[in-house]
Amino acid sequence: MFILFYIVLVGLLLAGFAVLFLRMDAKRLAVVLRYFVPVLLTIFGVIFTLLGRTSISLGLFGLAAALFGRARARSRSTRSARQTSRVRTAALEMELDLDTGAMNGLVLAGKFEGRELDALNEAELRSLYTELREDPESIQVLEAYLDRREPTWRDGFDADADEGLGAAPASGAMTQEEAYEILGLSAGASEAEIREAHRRLMKRVHPDTGGSVFLAARINEAKDVLLRRH
Repeated sequence: MFILFYIVLVGLLLAGFAVLFLRMDAKRLAVVLRYFVPVLLTIFGVIFTLLGRTSISLGLFGLAAALFGRARARSRSTRSARQTSRVRTAALEMELDLDTGAMNGLVLAGKFEGRELDALNEAELRSLYTELREDPESIQVLEAYLDRREPTWRDGFDADADEGLGAAPASGAMTQEEAYEILGLSAGASEAEIREAHRRLMKRVHPDTGGSVFLAARINEAKDVLLRRH
């Protein structure tokens, strides 16, 4: 009777996991699967313990612990290898996560110097926007951030919706170091790596997909600077 109960319980758990798997995207599914096997082994270990098969359950617990530790180590390694793109202007340093598309920035000058954009409320962002009006590059980077944080932000700001969306102004010659930061690459990257990073970034910020003209121009410039080295 108890064995039948445990079989039914495991079956229900597996069915629940199957439903969750079907609803997940590929990246999240890969992460969940790394932890699914250890959890499943632990469940079977508990069942064998209740059935009095201690020797089997200890083996399952040991295997589950080893797989869980391996999954944790791989997860930390993945996070440490996270690729980002950084764009710096006179007043802002913006970071774009190439994997998730998340964007955040650090204010480098002015009233909010040292503050992260994610930590600013709507009134503070409005004040920062007004403060940066005389800095075309910084205002365009801020607009790109606001477009991702709150797509309808222009309705609440007293600003021309088309302001700052023209061609990016010249900002002097871009150095190779800046180009590597923008593309999220290490110095000495190959031509293939440069083109791949450029392709991934343009998918995130291309104006045709609601991105920023300024960021797209900087990314294109970074690619050109580095490809000239090859």
